[in-house]
Amino acid sequence: MIDLDDLDRALLRALALDATQSAGALGRRLSLSQPATWRRIRKLETAGILTGRRLRLNAEKLGFGVTVFLGVKLATKGRVSLEDFERAVSAIPEVQRVEHILGLYDYRLRVVARDLPDFERVLRRRIMTLPGVGEVEANVLLSEERRAGPIA
Repeated sequence: MIDLDDLDRALLRALALDATQSAGALGRRLSLSQPATWRRIRKLETAGILTGRRLRLNAEKLGFGVTVFLGVKLATKGRVSLEDFERAVSAIPEVQRVEHILGLYDYRLRVVARDLPDFERVLRRRIMTLPGVGEVEANVLLSEERRAGPIA
């Protein structure tokens, strides 16, 4: 655990809003020099607080107008390993995220498709044929708001 000061927290908030900002731009925003800002960023990376900078694609503008969250309950937990399911589901290009969860379902998947018929094709031909798949519940995303999350 690393002790974060107010400048570290402000830097994290600024990066959460836009991780493409240069150290110079961030420094001007926080009244720090570019080298001092860069040192703080490196310290946060070394401590494992910053684990990368990700590019977020706009799926809708790329022709994927439907996002569905699937709850998947495995039917045969003993015969099919979790690793086999995870490896197989991760190979499906429309599956953007695979989360192993605790609760009613074993996995939560984020799936994108061009439209509902395309999603039905992905569901029937790719997901329902995976090893061990039992129950599946689909929830269609209506809207999404991105929040940076808490920075104490």
